Amino acid sequence: MRVRAIFRYGRDVLVNIVLPFAIYSVIAPRFGDVKALMASSAPPILWSVIEFARHRRVDALSLLVLAGIGLSLVAFFGGGSIKFLQLREKLVTIIIGVIFLGSAAIGKPLMYELIRAFLARGNDSRLQLVESLRSDSTFRRIMGIMTVVWGVGLLADAAVSIALVYVLPIKTYLVVNPILGNATIGLLTLWNIWFGARMRRRRIAAVHALSEPGVPADLRTQARH
Repeated sequence: MRVRAIFRYGRDVLVNIVLPFAIYSVIAPRFGDVKALMASSAPPILWSVIEFARHRRVDALSLLVLAGIGLSLVAFFGGGSIKFLQLREKLVTIIIGVIFLGSAAIGKPLMYELIRAFLARGNDSRLQLVESLRSDSTFRRIMGIMTVVWGVGLLADAAVSIALVYVLPIKTYLVVNPILGNATIGLLTLWNIWFGARMRRRRIAAVHALSEPGVPADLRTQARH
């Protein structure tokens, strides 16, 4: 597992940082910044297409990836100035962040669908438990909070990246931007784990508290569910 994780990490660095940086460095002196930046976008887009084709699943995760691919292609072929091209690339993050917030606003938190799809892909035994809690008000509230935090986090990542477009050289931005994006996803994932564990501990503590003598039976049943 450790070797596989190292390989996956190395592959991501190669596709998202090394190859874009190398392609831009080779092409820019001859064809200019705009064409070089467009060419440097090719490796991550192509890899996303390959990964989508490999999994061949129609679920929340694959639809999110497909939306990202489509928006990336719009940015890739749109043309315009170098700054405009860099800014348009963040459109993917912005729209996905808005989708997260919108799903929470209408009471259908996207985080539930993403967790469900992730567990289904790994044949995880916890999938049945997650599906059984779909109508549980406390569980839905937790999913809603997670979805809002991810939406805000993605929009914050986009805001920082947009600011960096104006202060960093293009080569530096090509290295810093994917690191920032991966760090954002990593921090949000760790927050999910911490928040989920915290909510479980609070629920267990509530069940124990309501199990004390003198607590009405209907309240005990409500705490367990």
